[in-house]
Amino acid sequence: MTITRTLHDGWSFTQIGGGEAVKDGEWLPVQSFPTTVHVELLKQEKIPDPFLGLHEWDVQWVGEVPWAFRTQFAASQAEVSAPNVDIVFDGLDTFATVTLNGHKILETENQFISHRVPVKPLLRQGSNELLITFASAFRKGREAEKVHGKLNLWNGDSSRLHVRKAQYNYGWDWGPVLMTAGPWKPISLETYQARISDVDIRARVSEDLSASLDVSFTLSRDDHSIASVNVRGPDGSLVTGQSSIQIQQSEAKARFKFSAGTYELWYPVGYGKQPLYTVEIEVKDEHGALDSKTQKIAFRRARVVQDKLIDQEGRTFLFEINNIRIFCGGSNWIPADSFLTTMTRDRYRAWLQLLVDGNQNMVRVWGGGIYEADDFYDICDELGILVWQDFMFGCGQYPAYDSFTKSVELEAEQNVKRLRHHPSVVILAGNNEDYQLAESCKLDLDYSDEQSDFRKTTFPARYIYERLLPSVTNKLSDIHYHRSSPYSGYGKPTTDRNYGDLHQWNVWHGSQEPWHNWDILSGRFVSEFGMEAYPDIRTVDYWLGGDRSQRYPQSRSVVNHNKADGFERRLELYLVENFKHSFEIESYVYYTQIMQAETLASAYRLWRRNWAGKGREYTAGALVWQINDCWPTTSWAIVDYFLRPKPAYFTIKRELRPYTVGMTRKEKKTFADDLTAAFFTIETVLEIWGTNSTLTEKKATLEVTAFDLHSEWTETFTQSAVLAANASTELFKGALPGQPTRTKASEVPRTIIVSARLLDSNGAVLGRYSNWPEPFKYISFPEIKDLGLSITVGSDGESVELSTRKPIKGIVLDVEGDTAKWSDQAIDLVPGDPQVVRAVGLKGRKVKARFLGDGTA
Repeated sequence: MTITRTLHDGWSFTQIGGGEAVKDGEWLPVQSFPTTVHVELLKQEKIPDPFLGLHEWDVQWVGEVPWAFRTQFAASQAEVSAPNVDIVFDGLDTFATVTLNGHKILETENQFISHRVPVKPLLRQGSNELLITFASAFRKGREAEKVHGKLNLWNGDSSRLHVRKAQYNYGWDWGPVLMTAGPWKPISLETYQARISDVDIRARVSEDLSASLDVSFTLSRDDHSIASVNVRGPDGSLVTGQSSIQIQQSEAKARFKFSAGTYELWYPVGYGKQPLYTVEIEVKDEHGALDSKTQKIAFRRARVVQDKLIDQEGRTFLFEINNIRIFCGGSNWIPADSFLTTMTRDRYRAWLQLLVDGNQNMVRVWGGGIYEADDFYDICDELGILVWQDFMFGCGQYPAYDSFTKSVELEAEQNVKRLRHHPSVVILAGNNEDYQLAESCKLDLDYSDEQSDFRKTTFPARYIYERLLPSVTNKLSDIHYHRSSPYSGYGKPTTDRNYGDLHQWNVWHGSQEPWHNWDILSGRFVSEFGMEAYPDIRTVDYWLGGDRSQRYPQSRSVVNHNKADGFERRLELYLVENFKHSFEIESYVYYTQIMQAETLASAYRLWRRNWAGKGREYTAGALVWQINDCWPTTSWAIVDYFLRPKPAYFTIKRELRPYTVGMTRKEKKTFADDLTAAFFTIETVLEIWGTNSTLTEKKATLEVTAFDLHSEWTETFTQSAVLAANASTELFKGALPGQPTRTKASEVPRTIIVSARLLDSNGAVLGRYSNWPEPFKYISFPEIKDLGLSITVGSDGESVELSTRKPIKGIVLDVEGDTAKWSDQAIDLVPGDPQVVRAVGLKGRKVKARFLGDGTA
């Protein structure tokens, strides 16, 4: 029987040749394994914490010197005498040389590849020494760049393009420069007579929802062993199986068929359950069991649909699961730590549970990080989160010389094999923004050329994205392959809004459009868009490390914790265009957060409106950049490094509820004739729509109430509404109540706030939204004493009721001391519609609130 044991004990590490932190010949004990150098140096207090202040720059030397790790392990007589003995390295970061008992057994140059090394001739009974030396990936990259040439990129050092290492280690516009090195994944010793390798399980569901399950695997030796395959249901009971399967030429296959209704389908969250089946494979010979493998699988039919549209140019780009077209509301994912070995299953689960709790159903694993840990995909399977998976290429003019493509091919094969059984993984994309960079740098890029090899052009990586990766993906999996993100196809550039997926960065980057223009900045599937905001003030205070002299927005420490080019100008552009605000740090944090919350909610609201039914899926998905951070920082994340949600997390959560209501107000200017500039009328038009992501239509009541912020005037109307299934429904278009027609530019419009609610038959609120006049900077807010804001903590100490006599915009709740876990934030409150917020951990403490017009601007 195959026996595996980890080699995780007794490790020590050193800086080769010594240095300031580690003396020459000094070996320090490793305190955790797997690990990387920075993690161990921090635990030994040999370096300052790079997450604090300016210390990132005090540890740059770590990534430019060589390191070594070693351990002694004892091998038993049984292990030494086994027919086969391998050491398995799941991942080494990045340029490593491995010796066993003084004999070199492995050299590596790719962080994303695992290695299996036969070591039987070198293994001895008793003590054995395993030594791994790591060269500087940064210096090795610079060497390769001298040989192969300097190439174009966005973010980081250009040498990264030659190195198969997590690209964000070189620094990104949200992350620090921290060049890690070390044995970052498990190492194990494996003994066996024969082992099962290359398990390939394909659950295929047909359009009629009948299914087949194909199981194939390879045995490491060609003999007359017998295999059995059992399939167990979600409850562990045996569903079906085959025994006495003959292994021929080291390979075995089994096939099972299921008619519709005889098995359970896996669905994305919100559309059904996530039943996981277990496939058990066992191989025996005349002496007994040789090896066994188990793998979790699920049955689901996943398609990327690119159909022609009704009434608009272009094609859909949508995901269909089990014949259901899904609007994908979700987030982009970057590595959740600069030091990956500190990530645990619990941390992954906490992050992914935040997505589900925020009504999100898709996550995109971005191409500048890593192919994530198995725990990540397992949890996505369990929770019903669809995964868009990039290959690990980002924002660069990557090379395609032979040694590079050979390494990439093995990387792709290993990771496609590792991911292909996960029901959550529904698309593999060749890279992040590399075609966009090629367009920007005017590289060779003829979209009509579908035949060339491309390696001799100025965009050689087209060979990787259009030849190598699709070949590997199609050969080894049933997952849809997409050449890039963004990528339009049909001969169109990446900026085409009518085809493929789109990265819409003309808010913040690019032309720096007002966020109110999201409706004309839409795409068929918007896989990136975003707005920056500061994190929780507690996170700011963390990176300041107690230095209150740096506690202001323009300080060196605060600026060092925002890596985006031109962020001061861009943050201030959007702030000054929309808000009166202060530069006091807590106020500045609040206003950037409210700005982000308004920006992102507006995008989801307007793009869900474009999901208008079959043939009219004008926008089929929106993935915000980004859900998470890899260190404490100011960035586009909607949840900070410490898992503290920003207000935008909650506004997105509201816009992705099963039922929502949306509104726009637009001014319509009509001139008396085509010769005048002075004689005109201005009318304000209100449009209201509802959305329904469920698969059945919903009868509801639309209740609309308009308020004048500066008087007691209100007006209410109601109407019956039927929300179409899995679509948006237009509900109202007409004059904004209470707003007179204007005839002069000097006439200041009344400050009318419109509250819309969708109510079900028993009066429960299905969805609500308050529409305010913008920009907010023009609003003269009432005196605090006139608002009538009431914040009441319930007897349970964890419920907070909010009510008001005047409309209030952007309420963010907080407490002194440790934060509570709030169920909602960035709340718009109107008279007659009290709201209750849950606050786990509040423990009856007094609640404080910030809002627009609270006197702190």
